[in-house]
Amino acid sequence: MSRDERAPLADQLSGVPSVIAEGELELLGLLPNSSNYTFLARATLGPDRAPAVYKPRRGETPLWDFPEGTLCRREAAAFVVARSLGWPNVPPTVLREGPEGEGSVQLFVDADAREHYFTLQERPELADAFRRIALFDVIVNNADRKSGHCLLGRDGRIWVVDHGVCFNVEDKLRTVIWEFVGESLPPGSEDDLRRIRAEIDRGPLRDALATLLADDEVAAFADRIDSILAAGVLPEPGEHRPFPWPPV
Repeated sequence: MSRDERAPLADQLSGVPSVIAEGELELLGLLPNSSNYTFLARATLGPDRAPAVYKPRRGETPLWDFPEGTLCRREAAAFVVARSLGWPNVPPTVLREGPEGEGSVQLFVDADAREHYFTLQERPELADAFRRIALFDVIVNNADRKSGHCLLGRDGRIWVVDHGVCFNVEDKLRTVIWEFVGESLPPGSEDDLRRIRAEIDRGPLRDALATLLADDEVAAFADRIDSILAAGVLPEPGEHRPFPWPPV
């Protein structure tokens, strides 16, 4: 029997490593500068170990415009969407039980702490990655894309984190990435969007999102994909406040 055949269902369907999806979590401490309780943890499953970021639901700060206790579910939903699209690089994330109750558990990315969007945006080789991040933020309605949420991993890839305030039914897009307004959608992205749009109506993406988001949030997500496909370009800022605070 192959490793893939033995893998847990979560590993095969969502791309989350078994050690993150099922491993025992040892809390190592709170991460600084977080508005919610965010723990650095070590996940262990047999001989496998991996660093993880654990955000328990009970540690979430209530927000007036998001249902209470749902931020961890939105973190997991963002990974599900990114995994289905094939972009951008969102670290493997799962909703599961931990030492402080249910929460999101995400593979920790080893990144250069000196780098973030504002330090990386002038690198031409990274422009396409940031265009796709901008498009992703539009369809998931990311209300908090700070510069520091874009990480340069030690593997040389751009990783994006902190998606707890996505998928609102109202327009909440707040981001530091507005450089690509009016540009055509990145090559190949329209096909990816059409594919997952069909999967929202029927298929595993629909089933996965139904366990994480409210029905009206899934419907609004589908509507945003329809709108961006009809427009064919990256949109301009809306009438609401379009930038997060603080920006980094």
